[in-house]
Amino acid sequence: MHNVVNQNIPEELKDFRNFLYLTWKFLWESGAITAPKPDPTPVQYDIAHYLQTGPRRKVIEAFRGVGKSWVTSAYVCWRLLLNPHLNFLVVSASKDRSDQFSTFTKRLIYEFPLLRSLRPKQGQRDSNIMFDVGPAGISHSPSVKSVGITGQLTGSRADEIIADDVESLNNSLTHALREQLSERIKEFDAILKPGGVITFLGTPQTEMSIYNELNERGYEIRVWPARIPQNDETYKGNLAPMVMEKIARGGQARDPVDPQRFGDEDLNEREASYGRSGFALQFMLDTSLSDAEKFPLKLSDLICMPLDPERAPVKLAWSSGPEYVIGDAPNVGMAGDKFYRPMWKSNDMAEYTGSFMFIDPSGRGQDETSYAVVKMLHGWLFVMDVGGFKGGYEEATLKGLATIAAKHKVNEVWSEPNFGDGMFNELFKPWLRRIHPCTLEEGPRATQQKERRIIDTLEPVMNQHRLVIDERLIKKDYETASNPRYSLFYQMTRLTHDKGALAHDDRLDALAGAVAYWVEQMAQDADKSAQDHYDQLLNMELEKFKENILGSSLGENEQTWVHL
Repeated sequence: MHNVVNQNIPEELKDFRNFLYLTWKFLWESGAITAPKPDPTPVQYDIAHYLQTGPRRKVIEAFRGVGKSWVTSAYVCWRLLLNPHLNFLVVSASKDRSDQFSTFTKRLIYEFPLLRSLRPKQGQRDSNIMFDVGPAGISHSPSVKSVGITGQLTGSRADEIIADDVESLNNSLTHALREQLSERIKEFDAILKPGGVITFLGTPQTEMSIYNELNERGYEIRVWPARIPQNDETYKGNLAPMVMEKIARGGQARDPVDPQRFGDEDLNEREASYGRSGFALQFMLDTSLSDAEKFPLKLSDLICMPLDPERAPVKLAWSSGPEYVIGDAPNVGMAGDKFYRPMWKSNDMAEYTGSFMFIDPSGRGQDETSYAVVKMLHGWLFVMDVGGFKGGYEEATLKGLATIAAKHKVNEVWSEPNFGDGMFNELFKPWLRRIHPCTLEEGPRATQQKERRIIDTLEPVMNQHRLVIDERLIKKDYETASNPRYSLFYQMTRLTHDKGALAHDDRLDALAGAVAYWVEQMAQDADKSAQDHYDQLLNMELEKFKENILGSSLGENEQTWVHL
């Protein structure tokens, strides 16, 4: 596996772990690594051993922040020290990410005295993104080259491909994006030289991670989570042996796997910041979270159609038939979850009962000031708009909210009361008076755990298929979310009953607030409401018939035509 060409290498350095120690010591002395001592952590040593001895096709999944890219940069240097004629191709989700890898590798070569012999010579390629090492022979391919996964892969040749975080949230959020990523990964086989090595370094970004499919393509997957998992069966036999040894020696669930890197207190803080589902992906590498019991809110329970701002059909019918799937909408839901158009809708239209807006102001940090506009008709709730603004007090935010209220002819606005003791409403009132005068109040103060409150509000309405989404909102929500995790439908499909399940739930919380406003009136039977509507239309027609046939000069004793 080593392909040793440089016979001057001491025997000790033919073990990559020894080379890694010397590299870490150099980085520690230079101040690049801040640690009590220069030793790599046990997990870093374990990853190093797997890089050296693992199969030719392997996937290294390790918790965020463990330093797997730094370890692998050192590995590339070590491999070139043993055999300077090798060609490495570094591929990442973005060109910038892969460039960072190659730049760090080149800096090690230039600054680490042990690698002095690898410095490029005059006339060789010598840029941060494409360079040769000094002893390398003449080749079309550089010793190290970096490229983005969507960049020009064709024409490259490599002995080893390092796929460093090729999956990002932006390129794997929807089914279509994951399909595109999967096809790009297949090109690695056309680039790789005979007997070459492909190593994936990654952290799953979604529950439908592309890394889960690599097992079927002949890759061995090894996983190092940040904590000892409560159920090792979740990892389908892919847990690193060192983690299994910790369990066998009596390690308790949730004990840190690499306490030198992240202790229990540090991990608790990160779990609070990321949210439980985000922490499960980024630190526990757990992609098994798509159980129906854990994620009760599903896109498939919604009805999606273009909505008229003034009126809506008096009755709708839902179906999950394949012919009703909205295939061209950006779908950020779980695998198999889809948006559906109505199977049937009444030709009779009626004006909405009312229009309501709920606002959840942001306090500080990365939260959005989110809003939701929901209208009602005959027991159906029609979601006209949901979105968010960065900031809570800014004039642009207040004016924008008032403009949205005017656009949808909102009758009443409620704001989340757990914020600033009414300060938001006092700031918002002048803008509403100026742009769209309507009732503004604080909503009822929430006492229940947020996640359970949102689920308890939305799940019954969605399960009955009474929540109708403006089809245009799907694309708008996807495009206006500054980060996919701010998307309404991403938040909807990742919410669990666990406290702190999501790091960001602003848009979903606003929608739940708007739906809760109408819940009391939802108790009425939708079929009865529709029948009342038909009865009203019939009475109107009878009145017209009376006037046209009998005239308007009936006597006082002839109150209605049925007495004639």
